[in-house]
Amino acid sequence: MARRHFRQRLLRWYDRNHRKLPWRGETDPYRILLSEIMLQQTRVAVVEERYPLFLEQFPSIARLARASEDSVLASWSGLGYYRRARSLHAAAKTIAQAKCFPRSSVELAELPGVGRYTAAAVASIAFGEPVAVVDGNVQRVIGRIAGKEVTVEQGWETAQALLHPGRPGDFNQAMMELGATVCLPTNPACGHCPVIDFCESQGPSSRKARQARKKATLSCVFTRKGNSVYLRRRMQNASLMPGMWELPEIKGSERTRGQPLLQLRHSITNTDYRVLVFHGSTSLAGNKNGGARGRWVALTCVNKLPLTGLTNKILRNLGLLPNNQ
Repeated sequence: MARRHFRQRLLRWYDRNHRKLPWRGETDPYRILLSEIMLQQTRVAVVEERYPLFLEQFPSIARLARASEDSVLASWSGLGYYRRARSLHAAAKTIAQAKCFPRSSVELAELPGVGRYTAAAVASIAFGEPVAVVDGNVQRVIGRIAGKEVTVEQGWETAQALLHPGRPGDFNQAMMELGATVCLPTNPACGHCPVIDFCESQGPSSRKARQARKKATLSCVFTRKGNSVYLRRRMQNASLMPGMWELPEIKGSERTRGQPLLQLRHSITNTDYRVLVFHGSTSLAGNKNGGARGRWVALTCVNKLPLTGLTNKILRNLGLLPNNQ
């Protein structure tokens, strides 16, 4: 009986209060898959902006499957974690070849880059499969309700037990929405929680010590020749962002003297960088850099290349790319 009341209150709250997001209400499994992959490790505000732009270029799974990897990466530029884009592209090819979109969470989990969470999210939202999802938000909600820290597997078991069998997709989104907007990590809005009566915690959880982020300085060279800029392509076996295009990095011994053209901050995985951009000569830009391939690229064509997020940010700050790139 308690579970039934929990479901009713949560869904009633969700129906009235959920955020209006571009992918909400979608039934197309491709669009749902795209949103779930974009939302992994990327802020909702960023995905709200980039999701419709990506769909303009690749409106269907068939169109995405036919596209070149470079065009997919170029459209993904700025979202980060480019392995997601490569996996999405590979999944699209698999689906197009099979001529059928997988309908169950078990089948979906067999697609490249699709794990347990994403498979369950797509299966429940697109196809109504009664399977629960657990992300960081849901795990926190369940732990707060239980009044103790729960293991990942306990989280999945509890979420499945709570799941509304008739509205699994809405229920899963409601649990995630509750964690994202009410049951917050440090300052939960308990007074606005629709299921506060079922919660054993009713307040902030104990905070785990955060691992200190690394600090580093990165310098790169901006070289322009007429309406072209010199870019290098990262090696395909690089550990980060393989095959992406970037401004050449310069070492301390090569650094151009004088003030940098541009300074900015940029974060990659667990490191916060202070980035210095220097004007450079063609000879400096053309130096070997670990075997990376470089060439002059017309500014009118730069946005068609898969740029690293940092290079995208630099070119935008220099006024060479529009701010929505």
